[in-house]
Amino acid sequence: MTTPDYDLDPETAVTVGRVIVAHGIRGEIKVAPLTDFPQRFEAGSRLWLDGTPHTVERGRWQNRNVILKLSGIDTRNQAEALHGKDLLAAEATPIAEEDVYYLHDILGARVEDAAGQALGELVEVLSTGSNDVYVVRGERGELLLPALDDVILKVDVKARRIVVEIPDGLEFTPPGPARPPKTPQRGKAQSGGSGGAAPTRGV
Repeated sequence: MTTPDYDLDPETAVTVGRVIVAHGIRGEIKVAPLTDFPQRFEAGSRLWLDGTPHTVERGRWQNRNVILKLSGIDTRNQAEALHGKDLLAAEATPIAEEDVYYLHDILGARVEDAAGQALGELVEVLSTGSNDVYVVRGERGELLLPALDDVILKVDVKARRIVVEIPDGLEFTPPGPARPPKTPQRGKAQSGGSGGAAPTRGV
């Protein structure tokens, strides 16, 4: 997959991978993919690290991870300096699936219950491995909602509105000291199917 040579737009950029460790002595890196589209890592693709564009020179899969050689990264020392950094792509891959949306489309959306009572806004989506957790923050404090069909009833991306059903026994955590803001997430969220979980992935 070859991408055109354009600048990275932070408003539409998406995280597609995270550097785990340097691999070998020639600048290769092992990357944990955060995308549903493995073609993001094909030779010729353009990816960004710290705002700098790099072309994928070669890539190969190793179990669930991908080993990449990026242009301009030619030594082990250069590769080691990238540990923990995110790989970004300049634009989101169009989503054709129903009830699937990008995280940046729903972060900041107002959250309310089925009766229309405001609960706060969606400030973060946590990936727990089994299902995502929607972090809702409002005047009553913070609420952690599992991203399941019987909890997340409706997501209206255009209206930036999420309707939820609070499970029995789940309560708000009283407001505490403000936490430092997190880097905006630009992965992909998916509503749960058949009562299942909603995995959060990159794009």
